[in-house]
Amino acid sequence: MNATITSRTFTDREDAGRQLADSLSKFAGEENLVILALPRGGVPVAAEIAKALHKPMDVLLVRKLGVPGHEEVAMGAVASGVQVLSDDLIAMLQLSPKQVDAVIKRETDELARREKLYRDARPAPVVAGKTVIVVDDGIATGSTMSAAVELLRYQKAGRIIVAVPVAPPSTVERLGEEADEVVTLLEPEPFVAVGQWYDDFSQTSDEEVRFLLAEAISPPDAPMAKMAGVVTGTSVLHCIREHARPLTAESEDYDELLEMIGGASVVLLGEASHGTHEFYRERAEITKRLIVEKGFNAVAVEADWPDAYRVNRYVRGEIGDLDSVDALGGFERFPAWMWRNADVLDFIGWMRDHNEHVYSLDHQVGFYGLDLYSLHKSMNEVIAYLERRDPEEAAKARALYGCIDRYGKDPQNYGLMVGSGVGDGCRAEVIQQLTDLRAKEVEYMSLNGQAAADEFFFAEQNARLVKNAEQYYRKMFRSNVSSWNQRDEHMMETLVELVAHLQSHHGNAKVVVWAHNSHLGDARATDMARRGELNIGQLVRQAFPYQSKLIGFTTYTGTVTAASGWHLPAERKQVRPGMDGSYEQLFHQVGIPNFWLDLTEDNPAVQALREPRLERAIGVVYLPETERQSHYFKADLAGQFDAVLHFDVTRAVEPLERSAEWAGDEAPETYPIGL
Repeated sequence: MNATITSRTFTDREDAGRQLADSLSKFAGEENLVILALPRGGVPVAAEIAKALHKPMDVLLVRKLGVPGHEEVAMGAVASGVQVLSDDLIAMLQLSPKQVDAVIKRETDELARREKLYRDARPAPVVAGKTVIVVDDGIATGSTMSAAVELLRYQKAGRIIVAVPVAPPSTVERLGEEADEVVTLLEPEPFVAVGQWYDDFSQTSDEEVRFLLAEAISPPDAPMAKMAGVVTGTSVLHCIREHARPLTAESEDYDELLEMIGGASVVLLGEASHGTHEFYRERAEITKRLIVEKGFNAVAVEADWPDAYRVNRYVRGEIGDLDSVDALGGFERFPAWMWRNADVLDFIGWMRDHNEHVYSLDHQVGFYGLDLYSLHKSMNEVIAYLERRDPEEAAKARALYGCIDRYGKDPQNYGLMVGSGVGDGCRAEVIQQLTDLRAKEVEYMSLNGQAAADEFFFAEQNARLVKNAEQYYRKMFRSNVSSWNQRDEHMMETLVELVAHLQSHHGNAKVVVWAHNSHLGDARATDMARRGELNIGQLVRQAFPYQSKLIGFTTYTGTVTAASGWHLPAERKQVRPGMDGSYEQLFHQVGIPNFWLDLTEDNPAVQALREPRLERAIGVVYLPETERQSHYFKADLAGQFDAVLHFDVTRAVEPLERSAEWAGDEAPETYPIGL
């Protein structure tokens, strides 16, 4: 075991494999040596080791059997023709045969899929009596690696060597007791995560695995493209055209998309800008079908909690606003057009009508905000809630929140003063207020049944928002990465709280999330990961791995509602055609005006979209004159999303209040669709 505690990182998996091969060179002379990789991430690492040692490589297809509800704990493992169960653990946890069988079936089905994908008719390697090096790109808990070692013991491997570039010391120590030897390059403490120790930790695709396996098995002079079905540049457009599903504005356009979504309970619908009509309209159409056909009961959006909750009260028919326009009245701060626009107006009108016709309150659909910019408004909502129920507590809250009020009504002033050390922070006060409110939960919720539970939830989330917003503004002037992560972690925390509340008090939680692609596409498949940034898409996939779908949107050209600077008026701006080397340009060249692609499929089109390309992100500010620097980033689209919808020529969303700058623009220039 090589223990080296260091802050260095690997360039990518290939670099890690080459370095790891040096530490394994002592095995090069062994005749009966087999190198097995855990797919997918372990394959490019093992491929470099196999090349260096001049030995064969294959995949070790093993699936850990996680304990239901505690999937990180292994109760056994399955591989091709082999099943190992920990009868003692199963008995101790009192798991029923039905529970165990359900896990076995799920993992066996996934194993069969990977067997067909990676092996086809090729038999599994024989390991009995041989020295086996098991490779992965890194391990955290090591539960899957433990399952692999256990299976190799069952298959009577002669000697088992675990080889990984990076792992925490505690995991290495435990695996050292299970395997014959563990070889590592880094054993950092604290460990954090495997991806932390790579400059490039983008996802390894199924096609890349197949290619590397074909390269390891086929003769050196075998034609590369024929071996692995590699998509060449000249065939990319053909592959995408072949697999694209055209969108024709017909009722059945999204039938297959809903099939792909399947039983997912958290569906993320993105947008490539905050001001494109087609993105809002089509998200609404997909969401309506999810509500009607799949029982979704919440829409959570990239908006402030109190403003969205005003809409929630309206769509549920509660006392308050009389029409949709009034219900959107809370969205006052820049950029108001994100939610005060014609498409959102139509959608919440539809939600109100839908809720009036369901047979019980528990089947109504709610509208919620995930963002944290409403610091002072949320403070006021907490105080207002307490004034109605407990005036004495309201006075205490007013005193605690007065710590922030003394910095004025602009929360950025608070962040600037406290972040620069000029003033004292209010972290203790906002945490105290949240604690005080939660201490009264049982008392306040006993007053009026379900309505009391919903209102307490609203107040509690406002208090939690104040706590997180205080931290966000304090970090704003210190680190862009830190404040970005704080914001997305807050949005994810709100989503989790919402799911728990709906499950507890309404019996079901199925949530559609609306936000920008940059928040909803998995950050690990973009440049964001290099900068240490995460986002909701990544966090959702980690928290709901089998229950989530991430869907992105793109456009090539048209118009967009955006400002030229923060707090400047909304304009109707021309969107420049997608840049050379971008996904937007590629999709334009496909020649189908509007279409969607299923990125969960295994086909050459998906493989082609795993090649990193430029991707455009237009926020509330659009600067065409510096578009490459301001609005493009590198991404692996197929790793970022489960599906992508492309609308080639789009138009600006219509604000409810049209500024002179927006209304005065001439009709947009259009661009021809062609190759």
